Amino acid sequence: MTPNTRVVLSSDHAAIALRQTIATHISGLGWEVEDIGPTTPESTHYPEHGRAAALRVASGDCGLGIVLCGTGQGIMMAANKVQGIRCGVCSDTFSARMIRQHNNANMLALGARVVGEGLAIEIVDAFLASKFEGGRHATRVDMIEPVAGD
Repeated sequence: MTPNTRVVLSSDHAAIALRQTIATHISGLGWEVEDIGPTTPESTHYPEHGRAAALRVASGDCGLGIVLCGTGQGIMMAANKVQGIRCGVCSDTFSARMIRQHNNANMLALGARVVGEGLAIEIVDAFLASKFEGGRHATRVDMIEPVAGD
């Protein structure tokens, strides 16, 4: 497998079961899964898990990342603090396609307390199946990246 077919997954304690379900699902689709999330229900800190997954994507070790917490919002914010990461939280398939096609998102965040298992799988499938369209969108994505001194 190449880094482009490797997906890192992580979550806090609120999303362990959904993360593991997604890992099994995408592994069955042929993706190489690197699951670095917790396996026990003790409370954990979503910023640590979001950052750890984002660093794997930013380094090029993994082509994409999927992170989960209760709402998806906190872990998304933590992931986006890593330079080169474009992570969006989605609760529908249209948004999941658009963040890949128009925003060149390299990470997806999901809220385990927001979406059910079936919808989460559909969102993940839409995210993984979509490709960046480039063109006018590339100009806009370039505008997101920090400039030295910012």
